[in-house]
Order: sequence, then C-alpha cells, then structure tokens
Amino acid sequence: MDLQLPPEARALSRFLTADPDDWPRLAPRVAEAVGADTLERIVRATNARVGELGTVTDSPDGLIVSGSKGRVRAWAQVAPGGEITGLLIEGGNYTPSRRRRRRLMPLISAVCLTLVTLWNVLTMWTAADRTAWLGDIATLAAFYVIVQGWGAPAMHPRPLRRTVEAGAVAAVASAWRLPGLPTGHGTLGLAGGVALLTAAVWLVTAARLHRWKAPLSRPLLFPLEGTWYVVQGGGRALNHHARVPEQRGALDLVALGPYGTRTGSGHALTAYAAYGRPVRSPCDGVVISAADTFHDQKPGEIRYQPPSGNHVFLDTGREIVKLAHLRPGSVTVTKGDTVHRGQLLGEVGNTGNTTEPHLHIHAEREGIGLDLEFTDVPGRLHRGRRIRA
Repeated sequence: MDLQLPPEARALSRFLTADPDDWPRLAPRVAEAVGADTLERIVRATNARVGELGTVTDSPDGLIVSGSKGRVRAWAQVAPGGEITGLLIEGGNYTPSRRRRRRLMPLISAVCLTLVTLWNVLTMWTAADRTAWLGDIATLAAFYVIVQGWGAPAMHPRPLRRTVEAGAVAAVASAWRLPGLPTGHGTLGLAGGVALLTAAVWLVTAARLHRWKAPLSRPLLFPLEGTWYVVQGGGRALNHHARVPEQRGALDLVALGPYGTRTGSGHALTAYAAYGRPVRSPCDGVVISAADTFHDQKPGEIRYQPPSGNHVFLDTGREIVKLAHLRPGSVTVTKGDTVHRGQLLGEVGNTGNTTEPHLHIHAEREGIGLDLEFTDVPGRLHRGRRIRA
C-alpha cells in the first residue's frame, strides 16, 4: 500500500478488501449507524460497479475507488487509530470534473453578459424607424427583466453590474433620434418585442410569487443578522433545490461586498462576506443531527463529501428544520441537545456541496419541503431579494 496516500485512502482500501467479519472492527461507528446488512449492500454494490478493486487514490474531486470495470468517488473520515468513523460512496460512476472550465465560467458569463448588453445598445442606436426602435426597446427591456429578476445580479462584481446598468442608460438615450426617424411599418418586430417583454415579466413574477402551499406550523426566526441576499429561492425557475422534494422551499443565503459576494479581491474563504458570520437557531427544538468536523471546500471547487457538510438539524415536534454548510469547529450543539430560538448554533462556512460560503436552510415535514416564513422578514422570499434582519 502506498504510504504517501492520505490515511483516508489507505483505510478505505483496507476496508473494501477486508472480510465482512472485519468491518465492525475497521469501521465500528459506520457499522453501528447503518447496520451490517446495509453496509454489506453498499459495499457489494460498489464492488459490482467498479469490478475487481485496483486502487483507492486521492484527487481534487475526492477519494477515487478504481477497479477493472470503472471508478466511483468516496469520502471517509478516519480516527487516529485508523478506524473509519464516517463513510460515503457515490452511487454512480465517476467522471473527472472539468475544473478549468468551472473556474472560467464566471469570466465566460461576464463576457457574454457584456456582449449582449453592447449588442442591444447598438441595435437601439441603429434602428431604421420608430416602430423598429419600439420593438428593440421592448426586447431590451425583456433582457433586463431576465437579468435583474432571474440572474441574481448583486452576486456579480460592481464593474460588471455598472456596465450592464450603463447599457440601459445608453439605450434609453437613443430616444433623441426618434423625432428624425420615419414611423415605419415593422409591426411584426414590435409585436415580437412586446411578446418577449410580457413573457419575461410573467415568468419572473410567477416564479417570485410561487408558493408550495405547504405552510410551517409557525414562522421561524431569521437565523442571520445584517443584510443578506437570496441566491436560490422561489419557484422552480429560480431555485435549483426544487427538484429535491424535501428541499423544494429551501433558501441559499449569501452576504454582499464590493466584489459581489466578496469583501476583497481574491478567493480566500475570508474574502467572502458571509464566511464566519454567526448562525442562530430559527426555532425551539431538539438537535437530531449535528456535524462539525468536515473541512471547508476551496471556493469554486467541490471535493466529494456529505452534501450538508457541517450542519444542525432541528426537530420542532411538527417539522424538521435544517441548516447546512457551517464552518468547521464552529458548531456549538450536539445530537440530543434542546435549543431555543436565537441560540447560537455555529457560523457560516463552506462545507458540503457548495462552491462558496453561504447558509442553506429548509424545513420539511414527512419528507416534503415547506414554504419558509420568518417573523422578522415580511413578504415572499425569492432569488434576488435582499433581506435586512
């Protein structure tokens, strides 16, 4: 076995090649938590997927279990004595992530947004007649409705936001040409622009006002202090959690700074405005699960680990409230504790399935996500909304 590998890779390799009778010794907490039958089913499914085990290696995407048939990602926690204390194996085949493309996506998005803005402005200034100009301005308005209502613009750095806003001013300024233009007869273009604008307004409004009609038993206390920005929330079009039934009403919350969600240049964790901010209990309840030992992800990258990362899950007696992605070492409660509204639970971190520091919160009842409501935050909660608490 390669001694240069991290202890997690060595421990997982020993575990997967061991006799099932040795599993309780190699992973006692895992065997106790899931049971011998479930553990055997997981291991056998992994072996069937990868074939004859070859190696367990480390990669930026996580531990990679390789065999004669394929590869899967895994995560493991190991005690000082070498026992596995936490284990997660992905249920699908592993395909290496395109990390370079992931890093370039913000730049690509910024360039595309800038080019579309400039193209729309140029179209306004070259309109051949008044009817064409009106059609173009309606199309441009639809573009801005989508950008502002769908795109969470406050997440972008100020120079990009100011460029897009300047485009709107420049487009409207082209109205000085109207007295010198003919009326025109391009009513089809005008009708198309109006139709696009109407559709954009309707889609954004419907997504922002969407309710699942599954209310909480009582409103929660907003768990954060200061000003926060909703980057995921609302109807299906504005909330990527909607495809997961228990998370359909979830919110992802970030703080803002001069560089979008960052207070300074660079991508260190401490540059993000949300990182390290206190998280308080939104309700009275009993802690049914808590974790505090997962490592922070590097911003912009996701290394395979349990999706919630460090977290606190609360049972109110009527629903389960879940707060996730907390900072390692910050969680103040453990399973079985009774907590009260406003009690400090931890700090915002970047653990689990996340690309930058934020707080994830959702409530569920019998596996179905509920509409979140807070006593100190009036109105609907949706992507693009600022919350001051």
